[in-house]
Amino acid sequence: MAFADQSNRRTFLGMLSAMSAAVLSPIKTFATPASSTPAASPKLTGFGSTGNVYEELGVTTVINGQGTMTVLGGSLPRPEVEAVMALGGKHFCSIPDLEVAAGKRIAEMLKLPEGYAALVTSGAAAAMQSGLAGILTGNNPKFIEQIPDLTGMKSEVIIQKSHRNPFDHQLRTTGVKLIVVESAADVNNAINPQTAMMHFSNFANDEGQIKVEEWLKLAHEHNIPAFIDAAADTPPVSRLWDYANMGYDLIAFSGGKAIRGPQCAGLLIGKKDLVANALLNNSPHEDTIGRSQKVGKEEIVGMVKAVEMYLKDDHEALNKEWQRRLEYVSSQVAKIPSVTTSFPTPGIANHVPHLDIKWDEKRIPMTPREVGKALRDGKPSIVLSTGEHGEALSMNSFMLQPGEEKIIAAELVKLLKAHLT
Repeated sequence: MAFADQSNRRTFLGMLSAMSAAVLSPIKTFATPASSTPAASPKLTGFGSTGNVYEELGVTTVINGQGTMTVLGGSLPRPEVEAVMALGGKHFCSIPDLEVAAGKRIAEMLKLPEGYAALVTSGAAAAMQSGLAGILTGNNPKFIEQIPDLTGMKSEVIIQKSHRNPFDHQLRTTGVKLIVVESAADVNNAINPQTAMMHFSNFANDEGQIKVEEWLKLAHEHNIPAFIDAAADTPPVSRLWDYANMGYDLIAFSGGKAIRGPQCAGLLIGKKDLVANALLNNSPHEDTIGRSQKVGKEEIVGMVKAVEMYLKDDHEALNKEWQRRLEYVSSQVAKIPSVTTSFPTPGIANHVPHLDIKWDEKRIPMTPREVGKALRDGKPSIVLSTGEHGEALSMNSFMLQPGEEKIIAAELVKLLKAHLT
């Protein structure tokens, strides 16, 4: 049987007016409030009873020296976030109302400029897609249901050649054509009445001719919204408001990386009208391009708590601890003949201390990729990086659990010494 309150064209217009009212109204719960006293954790039987659900499924857990990679599960949520998410599972509520209320709280915590809002999405990629969709459709119900058919809408997004990456698939999903440019002159020549947005991938800032501030200036000179993908740009924590203060119209962040929120959550920050239109193109609303990108009530409240906790962190102390772990690994492997180490820190994205390890392959006849594979195939399984060209073995430590740096050092020393000639 179909749900009686199913969304349709007639209810959609009413929903639009309700959205504006939701900003001023409290969250409406549909269930009788549960007790505020936390229930004791149930004693598990069957699946989960061993305490390691991954081993029960036959999946190998790894020591993560690679960082906040989605393919490894991003990050580990804070216990406080898990606790708030559990509380969020005890009630029902209006998800659109909750999104507005949570976004308002996050915007207040981040002290965003006047006229800016926030939206919890199902990751940064979803923020990219829904944000662009909102720019294309506005709050027009016909366009929202019609997309990716862009008849009657603008249909082009300008992007630098060096900023093309797998994540622009989310942009193309909306039906737009990507117009690739390299110089400011190219941008001015490319802009036309069909230009909907200018997209910037911030981790590629050093690679493109047009830098982050000039890109924004070019967009606003032509009254075109500027979007910046800043998914992995924290730390530093200030990135959460830097781009809004700079004037970017929409900004995407991952919630499940350094912020340590729910892995399937992200943040869309931007101009209030654009954020509101992004929500209209997103779950829980039906017949929208973002309906599949559901973010649950538990993830929404968990993201609020994650931001609150991240703002309270002692970031200087954390950075020192991450460096200390790397120095321990370095001190152990550097004792091996021909092994050298260095400590680079990426300027943008995953801006945390890294350790690069190199050796003379005549003395240790293994490539960094071969060493990386051996570590991953070992017990325990250790995941490190080998760089785009496999020129060095690289790691960071901000996703390590206490003491795991000692395990990494011991396994590396054992492996490299075993192949020393």
